Amino acid sequence: MAAATCKRRWLTTQVQSAVSTLPDFLLPAFPVFPRSSTRSFSNSALRSSRVGAAAIAVPPDVNLRLVEPPKRRGPVTRVEPPKTIEVEGPLGKASVQLPPFVSYAINEATRKATLNIVDRKARDQREMWGTTRSYLANHILGVSEGHTAILRLVGVGYRATVEPNATTVKPEYPEQNFVSLKVGYSHPIELGVPKGVKASTPLPTRILLEGIDKEVVMSFAASIRRWRVPEPYKGKGIFVNEETIKLKAKKIK
Repeated sequence: MAAATCKRRWLTTQVQSAVSTLPDFLLPAFPVFPRSSTRSFSNSALRSSRVGAAAIAVPPDVNLRLVEPPKRRGPVTRVEPPKTIEVEGPLGKASVQLPPFVSYAINEATRKATLNIVDRKARDQREMWGTTRSYLANHILGVSEGHTAILRLVGVGYRATVEPNATTVKPEYPEQNFVSLKVGYSHPIELGVPKGVKASTPLPTRILLEGIDKEVVMSFAASIRRWRVPEPYKGKGIFVNEETIKLKAKKIK
């Protein structure tokens, strides 16, 4: 290993000495870059994400409360219990768990909430910094305005209805509604609406989902879409929000 390093240094010295003795008109043909310099395909400066450091605007009718974890009365463990931020608004309540290395602060004068981490050089902390900030922002928007998902049924005879009862699925909680799909199957497709989500059909080919938890709303929309994924030849299927698909040329035998 030491011999290889010495040989590499000797070769570098020889190349540099050879370049220094060449005429000026031959120097551009033998560029020598120092080890410290780096070449990249972009001239822009390197900048890391600033999602986690961005402040979150809190509406006047939304209240945030930091709940400390309860003290344990047992043996001491290395895993620190997470803190919780309770978000309460006109549409309901939600909560976000904070990792132990994330701190929370709110300015009551400007109604801005901020999150910070212990070590900004640690990759795992930076990743959870932005993720936790997005979760908190989504919950604040959910309890104040709500999250929606619009599903479009594209296809001949495709229909959807919201029914209070189902024949193939048992209810998971009292007064649960079910989304009934007719998308070309010989059997009925009935999906139970998750708790906290409101489903309606303003049109036979439209499904409107509303809720305060964005993750639950979009997860249920994905489970509906799974029954008829949009296909690229006729453009039929179940589309979520502004989803589009590029049509392909038909296969000619």
